[in-house]
Amino acid sequence: MENINAQPQPRRARTSWQVTRSVWYGMFLREAISRTMSDRMGWFWMLAEPVAFVAIMAGIRSFISGDQLIANAPFIPWMIVGMMGFFLVREGMMRGMGAIEGNKALFAYRQVQPVDPVLVRNFLEGMLRSLVFLIFIGGGLMLGLELYPDNAIRAMWAWLSLWALGLGLGLVTSVASALVPEVGKIIRMISLPLLIVSGVILPLNSLPHWLLEYLMLNPIPHGLETLRLGFFEKYQVVHGTSMLYFWLFTLTLIALGLLMHLRFSDRLKAN
Repeated sequence: MENINAQPQPRRARTSWQVTRSVWYGMFLREAISRTMSDRMGWFWMLAEPVAFVAIMAGIRSFISGDQLIANAPFIPWMIVGMMGFFLVREGMMRGMGAIEGNKALFAYRQVQPVDPVLVRNFLEGMLRSLVFLIFIGGGLMLGLELYPDNAIRAMWAWLSLWALGLGLGLVTSVASALVPEVGKIIRMISLPLLIVSGVILPLNSLPHWLLEYLMLNPIPHGLETLRLGFFEKYQVVHGTSMLYFWLFTLTLIALGLLMHLRFSDRLKAN
């Protein structure tokens, strides 16, 4: 006979990882709906921005004979690959800056930390940019462009590497812009010059060697050139390209960003 006086078994406390995973999942759904559903033009602009950029540069190409500037790679596919890789890094950095301010109300729950929205936004943005890149590859192949990667493993590795760089930049800039709002304005101002000096529009190989040495201190060209090499097997990458340098820089940024979030967590919640 069942013991009617039996006490209900207490629920086991969830582990820290289970709590964090639930927080990330809830925030991911919230961010995904906000990013794709709240603005009816959201998907349009994600596709229209790179399309417009390519169209403008293709028009300029007709005046500068761009095909002759790239060794062993057609100009338009070369530019599309570099542009999509750059946008992946840029959006990781820019979206990270607004992540803390956009989710400040959630910090009332002790389970939610300021670093959580930055990580979730970077993951979501990387997924969306990957989807847009696949759409570009499919559309380019239908139009007869050479957009199929010759070395898919190298291309995927370079893409994930650029994704990680965007995460590192987002972690650092999210704290810096939240504590000093002027930093966010400066970062937005340098996004266009950064596109130019990263070799997205024109190849860096055409620049003087003394200038190239300084430009290659920027880690973005290292990732973009490796991504392009994955698409065009015989492509001649810029002299000095090194994924070792790229990852040393990226891991340093990620570590610095996490330390900044740990150090200023209380101030980020209070601001």
